[in-house]
Amino acid sequence: MPVNQLLDSLTQKQIELISRINAIENDFKKGRSQDFSEQATETENDQVLDEIRNEAKSELQLVNEAIRKLANDQYGVCSHCSNDIHPERLHALPYTQTCIHCAH
Repeated sequence: MPVNQLLDSLTQKQIELISRINAIENDFKKGRSQDFSEQATETENDQVLDEIRNEAKSELQLVNEAIRKLANDQYGVCSHCSNDIHPERLHALPYTQTCIHCAH
């Protein structure tokens, strides 16, 4: 994949993740119901949303790191063994930090 196409793809993913995180955080700011049974349901929903937010933040860190590596000509190099990451792996997961061997 050409570098500018890869950068566009990563930037789009970055925007999507930031939007998802912001939407979840805005949902947390909404008022809660006065009804006790509704509050219990809302608490469960908050726990699920918090997990989704944490996963999105982790994924965003990986995307940001991939963009940084792309800018510094370090993209596609395993962060553990320093070998090249196979292009098919990068195509499937453009912000991966490890080769398939180190991922296991």
